[in-house]
Amino acid sequence: MVGESISLKEGDLIEIDLSHVPLRPSSKKEIMELETALIIGTIYRPEVLQLILDPVEKATWVDSLAVAAGALAREKAGYPISKIAEELGRSESTVRNHLKGKTKAGKLVRETYELLARGELKLVIPIKGVLVTQDKIKELEERVKELEKENAELKEKLQQTETQEKVEELMKRIESLQKELEEKERILSEIRKLVCTTIHS
Repeated sequence: MVGESISLKEGDLIEIDLSHVPLRPSSKKEIMELETALIIGTIYRPEVLQLILDPVEKATWVDSLAVAAGALAREKAGYPISKIAEELGRSESTVRNHLKGKTKAGKLVRETYELLARGELKLVIPIKGVLVTQDKIKELEERVKELEKENAELKEKLQQTETQEKVEELMKRIESLQKELEEKERILSEIRKLVCTTIHS
């Protein structure tokens, strides 16, 4: 649906496509993709939504799900328990409990993984108001182009600059632009990967 206007209104449903997610990640990027899919897939299960809507349970549950998803994604990538614990900042005992399904979060995340592996994980989420419009995507794309252009111009100026003070000033600006550029590109990438263009009214 590239180039078309996506109009989302109250009551529409948006489908999140998780078919591209690697089940056996072989890189940091793929681990992150699987981890994200496990979190999203688990959070939108009815029983989990009820817990997350409870303000008392919310903080604990979101953290537990994130750790459980991170642990399972890394286990599927072949990481040893010690490395998983180190990366997630948790004890090896906590990681083992999540991976063995001894915790509620660990059990739910593993069930989500099994659904994903069987191709049965379908997420269709009701929309409240506008979520992502084609105009917003276009706006992000244009900002990325602006940042790339300004970045290139600053680098050219940098080569022609002689004073150390001016060089440092330009370097700081380039660094700032680079961070914004990377963030905007990341957002665009996530939108393109996770938002399926099949909209159901």
